[in-house]
Amino acid sequence: MSVTPAACLIGWPAAHSRSPLIHKYWLTSFGIDGDYRIEAVEPAAFADFIGHLAERGYKGANVTIPHKEQALALSAPDARARAVGAANTLYFNGGELYSTNTDVEGFIGNLDASAPGWDRTEDVLVLGAGGSARAVIFGLIERGIRRVHLANRTASRTQVLADQFGAHVQPLAWDAVGDVLPRVGLLVNTTSLGMKGQPPLDVNVGALPASATVADLVYVPLETDLLKAAKARGLQTADGLGMLLHQAVRGFELWFGRRPAVTPDLRALVEADLTRV
Repeated sequence: MSVTPAACLIGWPAAHSRSPLIHKYWLTSFGIDGDYRIEAVEPAAFADFIGHLAERGYKGANVTIPHKEQALALSAPDARARAVGAANTLYFNGGELYSTNTDVEGFIGNLDASAPGWDRTEDVLVLGAGGSARAVIFGLIERGIRRVHLANRTASRTQVLADQFGAHVQPLAWDAVGDVLPRVGLLVNTTSLGMKGQPPLDVNVGALPASATVADLVYVPLETDLLKAAKARGLQTADGLGMLLHQAVRGFELWFGRRPAVTPDLRALVEADLTRV
């Protein structure tokens, strides 16, 4: 077994991930003789793979589709992973395999960096009710946001999240989104609407207060129509690429013992890769 410290991304498929680009950049920046690799592991082999993760030479791993729920069940999850219902980061502590979900601080860290003061509002509107929305809602409540208005095209899913997170989350009909826009200080899109190849997101950004912030978790395209409209109004924005970069920070720290920074140079590197034809 190699003594070089290493981590990996486990997925099926996994070749599309930008995680190696991010983590290898940080390894080089710190002068760490380490590695970050992609491991394409089919679902039937996942349990065996992470059961022997240390023997394979890994200090931990990122986990992506379709393994996040299985990773949660096969490890010791923290409160964030349990709340989100999925784990995206595995690490060892005292020989035991633990898990967390860094999408929470990825979202919050990106907002703090891109839109300082965003958390002065009491009302936030979140669009979507999937796994990403769970991470976003957990982070918002942890930060102290009082009311999260939650709208989803399938209304029953908003009630599931309201039941999970309690009185902070207020379900909202999809066709009633316009009613709350004038009083929300932060609008967050966690849906695939507006993503390349998906239908557009029809939201009237013009109804938001002049002090509002708009965040979109989509990063292909880098600047969605939602963000373009927000910038045209002079609103603060936070994009999906920023969240992708910030969610990688804690995993690197857990595996390699150094806390990296999200820098303009790193963003430019990943942005160039995303836009490469």
